[in-house]
Amino acid sequence: MTGIIVCKETYGTHSLKKDYLKSIDGAIHVVDRSEKLTSISQFFRSVFLPQGYPESVSDDYLQYQLWDTIQAFASSITGTLATEAVLKGVGIGDEMATPLAATITWILKDGTGMLGRILFAWCQGTSLDCDAKRWRLFADILNDCAICLEILAPLSKSYFRLIVCIAGLGKSIVGVAGGATRAALTQHQARRNNMADVSAKDGSQETLVNLAALICGLLLMPVVSGNHGLVWSLFIFFTALHLFANYSAVTAVRMETLNQARLHILVQHYLTSGGEMLAVNRANSQEPVIWKTRRKMKIHLGATLHKIIKRSEDLVTLQDLYRYSGYLLNFKLKSGDIFIVLKQSSSVVDHLKSCIQAEIINMAVECSSKKVQDQVLLNNSQFMTMVKAVNAENSSLLLQESVQLTSKLFPQFFSHLQQTGWVTSHVLLGADEWRSEWDEMGIEDKKMD
Repeated sequence: MTGIIVCKETYGTHSLKKDYLKSIDGAIHVVDRSEKLTSISQFFRSVFLPQGYPESVSDDYLQYQLWDTIQAFASSITGTLATEAVLKGVGIGDEMATPLAATITWILKDGTGMLGRILFAWCQGTSLDCDAKRWRLFADILNDCAICLEILAPLSKSYFRLIVCIAGLGKSIVGVAGGATRAALTQHQARRNNMADVSAKDGSQETLVNLAALICGLLLMPVVSGNHGLVWSLFIFFTALHLFANYSAVTAVRMETLNQARLHILVQHYLTSGGEMLAVNRANSQEPVIWKTRRKMKIHLGATLHKIIKRSEDLVTLQDLYRYSGYLLNFKLKSGDIFIVLKQSSSVVDHLKSCIQAEIINMAVECSSKKVQDQVLLNNSQFMTMVKAVNAENSSLLLQESVQLTSKLFPQFFSHLQQTGWVTSHVLLGADEWRSEWDEMGIEDKKMD
């Protein structure tokens, strides 16, 4: 068809293309310029990937989802093996078993899980956002342990009910930790305020994987049923695959928000490198996903005021030291605790600055127990004064030097954060909810906004 092209149209960055031609008589004709098989690939994209992919999601989306697909398949297979074991344990296929006994076992199993779900959410709910990658991996490790218990349960008739209840408790914790961290990861992946779409497509992908695993399970069960050696061989293989895929998935995630672990890595590198800010990818690759970040000093962000003062003189000293800050920070070297009291009007910048000061103090304490060999640190007179203050147990000098060094480094540190792509509008530092207003001379007894 000939004519003047008056418009060219593409669907996102995909291979769907259309030309609009104007003929001699003025009519507009639509010509499809899409590549062959585009309609098929577009169908699968629209069913299983968020609209606007890949621009609408984070750069790590595809790598994470591929590993997540593998782990979901492996988990479904081991789950099938566990289901058969539990059903045998409750008496299916046993003429001596009664429906009542099986029902009681199932109710106890579910009831224990419900209580565990509530208790775990109460104890760890806040930290699930801050350490989403670590809790995601924890959930899957615990899931494998619970499945192992379910497979073992029929081997002990006298303790069967107790074992399946413990397994049910574990799986309920998995449900809370896995669901919550999945939401946190979805929020990270969604780049166009499209959390619902990303979550829905993740559900579609998981459903497809579970369907494939279901078919494989139907083919496997007649072969492995009653063969304990083969059951355990399959369990070990798919559990190893599940753990490897999960580890690969969480380490593929590149979060731009700052939590305590990533900030610890950034501050340590910044001080030892002479002011180099790690990029998002490098810092995430160093983030521990199995164990918590290890420090000599434990940081308590959002502590109550009584943790850091005993007398009014203490408050006067801290007020003078932090006159223009939205927080008060003090520490106890003997117990290894750093307490940060936040002001009612404290901002994200105050939270970040206080934690950086805490990290500097922690680093000085760590360096005090070993010979400092890093030349950059040796040349930093303020930092070496802090190290000497720790060795001399001079807490007052250590605190003063840490305030001065933090005030000196923070503006440049914050600027480098923004330049290297870190999110500074909000942080995930795990602050508690205590907020204070302080004045040694007295404050009005009024409601805080």
